[in-house]
Amino acid sequence: MALVHSFEKSGNFLFKYRGQIPVIIFLIALPVVFYKAPKLLFFSFSSKFHIFLQVITVFSVIVSLIGIIIRAYAIGTTPHGTSGRNRDKQLAKQLNTQGIYSIVRHPLYLGNYFMWAGLLMFTYSVSLFLVVSLVFWLYYERIMFAEERYLERQFGEEYLDWSQRVPAFIPRFRQFQKSTIPFSLKTVLRREYSGVFALVLGFTLVDYTRNLGISYFSKESMQWVRPSLWVLLAFLLLMLTLRTLKHHTNFLNRLENRD
Repeated sequence: MALVHSFEKSGNFLFKYRGQIPVIIFLIALPVVFYKAPKLLFFSFSSKFHIFLQVITVFSVIVSLIGIIIRAYAIGTTPHGTSGRNRDKQLAKQLNTQGIYSIVRHPLYLGNYFMWAGLLMFTYSVSLFLVVSLVFWLYYERIMFAEERYLERQFGEEYLDWSQRVPAFIPRFRQFQKSTIPFSLKTVLRREYSGVFALVLGFTLVDYTRNLGISYFSKESMQWVRPSLWVLLAFLLLMLTLRTLKHHTNFLNRLENRD
């Protein structure tokens, strides 16, 4: 099999399971967070160190929020039939070239990286951040390759002209063109609530895993009710509300169809 076909085949496979594989990588990384706890105990006497960790925590949340905003803008300003949650195969009824797609070809994956980067920063592990970032790039590089092969066959010269102007992953802000489609918060709420909840769940799992490790190595009792738990419960309630509106009422559908 030619290398280009091998890349495309593996990219399509990873595309199909792009929601499950990152979860597996995250679960594999959790033991690193647990066994890193003794290092945190070693510096726990320093108030400056606590401030440093608090700064990292705030910064990690901000980075993940940037990822959410990138994804929300991409999804909220693109037409139906594109930028979807299709799992089994590539799908594109038209080529997105306006809005965020005028400065970067894969904004959803860029948003994904920022979301994961913030979560990785929250682990307080530089090595884990670097390793998972490398895995992320290799993983999404194959998916992007497969998507672009599909788009080239689907749209031909139109796609080639656009791809030559717009970078794949690092935005070129100076060439931004406003989208003719107005931003729809309703579309974002309908389609992104599960991803945001999964991110909050990830932060909560890291927080509890780290403190479980601290409790284990320090021989102290674990504080089971933590602020992250309350945040998780709040987002769980929000997710269940939006899921109910989506699957058991026409409320979000009616609103979205007015756009």
